Amino acid sequence: MVGKSVSKKLVHLVKLSVGTENVEQLIEWQNHRASLMADGLYYHQTRMWPKREAELLNGGSIYWVIKGEICARQRIIHLDEKFGTDGIRRCGIVLDAEVVPTASALKRPFQGWRYLASEDAPTDLSKGRGTDDKLPDELSRALADIGVL
Repeated sequence: MVGKSVSKKLVHLVKLSVGTENVEQLIEWQNHRASLMADGLYYHQTRMWPKREAELLNGGSIYWVIKGEICARQRIIHLDEKFGTDGIRRCGIVLDAEVVPTASALKRPFQGWRYLASEDAPTDLSKGRGTDDKLPDELSRALADIGVL
């Protein structure tokens, strides 16, 4: 393809953070788990290996759903092969330590993870806005329904 610029595709993941009450608790959990690792990095282990690996590693993030809302993201650094005591191959999604608060986006429960197109990803909150008071759930849902959030 001479003369044509080829843009690399980018995709993200969406994952439920089950049992997590807020972003601070997610960070505490990950910091604890990372402290147990030889390299000090946190990874999220999943059963399936993403088929769109190249697109994820092109700057993709994992967007965390906490209590029914996407509210934070972490950049995916790389994918590591992990084997359980059962000998089954799994995927360790190694994540950047920085957890970036995002605009709230409602998300219904699902199992596993889902791909998220870049154009559908919630925007990052500017520094300092991560501690803003959260809108009441009913108001947040109403605004999302009319496309404001």
